[in-house]
Amino acid sequence: MTLTFFFLFFVSHLLSSISGQSTSMESVPDLQNTMYTNVDGYPCVRLLSLSGAIGCSNPGRDKVVAPIVRFENVDDVSELSSVLVSFDEFPALFTRLSADPSFASKVGGVLVEPVIGSQEKLNGFSPDKKFPQAEFASYHNISYEWNPIGSDIMWKSYNFPVFLLTESGTKILQEFVLKSKDKKKAYTSNVAEFDLVMQTMKSGTHDSESCLKEGTCLPLGGYSVWSSLPPINVSSLKPPKPIILTVASMDSASFFRDKSLGADSPISGLIALLAAADALSRLDGLGGLSKQLVFVVFTGEAWGYLGSRRFLVELDEHSDAVHGLNHSLIEKVFEVGSVGKGLNKGAKNYFAHAEGDSSATSQIMAALKHAQESLLPEDINIASASVSNPGIPPSSLMTFLNKNPEISGVVLEDFDSSFVNKFYRSHLDDLSNVNSSAVVAAASLVARTLYLLASETDDVQNSTLAAINVNVSLVEHLMDCLLDCDPGLSCELVEKYISPASTCASNYVGVILDEPSSSPYPGYINDVPRFIWNFLADITSIPKENNSSDCQRGCSGSDEVCIKAETDGKGICALSTTRYVPAYSTRLKFESGVWNILPPNASDNMGVVDPVWTESNWNSLGIRVYTVQTAVYDWVVLSGAIAFTILSYLAIAVTRILVAKATKRD
Repeated sequence: MTLTFFFLFFVSHLLSSISGQSTSMESVPDLQNTMYTNVDGYPCVRLLSLSGAIGCSNPGRDKVVAPIVRFENVDDVSELSSVLVSFDEFPALFTRLSADPSFASKVGGVLVEPVIGSQEKLNGFSPDKKFPQAEFASYHNISYEWNPIGSDIMWKSYNFPVFLLTESGTKILQEFVLKSKDKKKAYTSNVAEFDLVMQTMKSGTHDSESCLKEGTCLPLGGYSVWSSLPPINVSSLKPPKPIILTVASMDSASFFRDKSLGADSPISGLIALLAAADALSRLDGLGGLSKQLVFVVFTGEAWGYLGSRRFLVELDEHSDAVHGLNHSLIEKVFEVGSVGKGLNKGAKNYFAHAEGDSSATSQIMAALKHAQESLLPEDINIASASVSNPGIPPSSLMTFLNKNPEISGVVLEDFDSSFVNKFYRSHLDDLSNVNSSAVVAAASLVARTLYLLASETDDVQNSTLAAINVNVSLVEHLMDCLLDCDPGLSCELVEKYISPASTCASNYVGVILDEPSSSPYPGYINDVPRFIWNFLADITSIPKENNSSDCQRGCSGSDEVCIKAETDGKGICALSTTRYVPAYSTRLKFESGVWNILPPNASDNMGVVDPVWTESNWNSLGIRVYTVQTAVYDWVVLSGAIAFTILSYLAIAVTRILVAKATKRD
């Protein structure tokens, strides 16, 4: 009876404590929303290679729950903590984690507050190495520092979750802490619950070979895009023309998976390439040029040059993905690298990084100079990179040089001997880190240089070059679409071609979901490559007599492609040589629904050092915060309950004895 009374008292106390919220809580979800607060953030996830793992994960099979403590107060606590750190202190936190094991043992998870306002006050932050992807370099001096501020933290493994909070997530967390502080009692604690459970951790598969075998991961990869201007007539009896190959990259990387914009490196180069192709597409008589212009946009370059390496393999195998191209026809490679920071005191400055001193390389340099001279009013400067550099900077051109050291190529960059981008491979390399006028100038330089190279004549009239003009509005629209969330991929330009799955572009390569194909299912291709494919197919196409023909019954010609099919369900048939090319490790083969790792080929230098990157599978990712009672309070309650139970038992026993004695006396 005493225990029943205690239970009723407890229930009535609980009901009275939530009576102020009874009108708003009408269901279990309402109760959960009252108890738990979800916080938005970008996760650092677990990636694997043949030699081990990098990135972040919960240490086991369960969620991590730990009290929220600011970085500067961690030394004052002894228990596992969720460390809340401002971005200014983020590098110092990870430096200490590497150097102080006792401190690291206190970290259950990390919540990183974003930079609010201007990034100019920051000295710089790059989580990449000082020589990114040095193992793939085409020269021996791999101790050179292209990226002097590189910290290398993104290439290490952390057995605790790390999230970069969004601005809204930071606000929610601050409001939660403030609200809890007002109601705080000595026996409560604010905790963060991290859901970053990786299947590779649950299954104990800690490298690419074991996780692919167990099906707990997928290979990094996606689809590159190439397009020719004008379209290549594969049925023509005329000898094929030598190819001027212009390349750029569409993917970046950062410590936080879905915050890999890469505005300067490499998206500024991608936008310059697209704008240059657009400017050239508006010229008449391109079919009469001596050389064939081909544009390639690679993906997976941030993870072992997956796109360019697979592209060359497809060329060797003469696959459908590269039908119309021939490796032996590639005469020159012109890469558009980081160009978004070329503006300096009103002048636009660029550097041409060339490998070797062949006559073909000299032709590229001469064409760049000629193009610059035709743009004198724009105050554009082009210079050869310093001869003291060990070679070309990290770029797709390295892949071509490893395949054929005799090939001629130049990489156009906004730096000489080291990166001017102080946020290289960082989530801070965003729209505010680039200048649209620098991208426009680079695109103008590229477009005119390509025309000069394809003409193969010294007497190109200045009036002809003057007709090659970059659409400034196009560049600005591309920057807003690909590097911002407002409007982001919901911009008019992108929605003209595709129906994007998300508003904010993430230029992270992603994973390849099914068997690689030259005609992949659109749902397996990320938004950005789908847009690039449609955009290039449109601007490089030859107008048809019947422009109204849609794709519902298929396109009649083998040289035709269907563009804009996502927007209205019909699409338009266009005569264009634009193709998808799978991008994934050359050490992988898809057989019977399973990815198998191939042994290294001694003749493929890059394949020998290929890490074969994979990404762990997961069920869900997220953070939520709530208030709990402290362990000390729980022990006090438990001890009190035990004591109360014992005392109640003794009271009942004594009462029975007294009652029995009183009954006997009566």
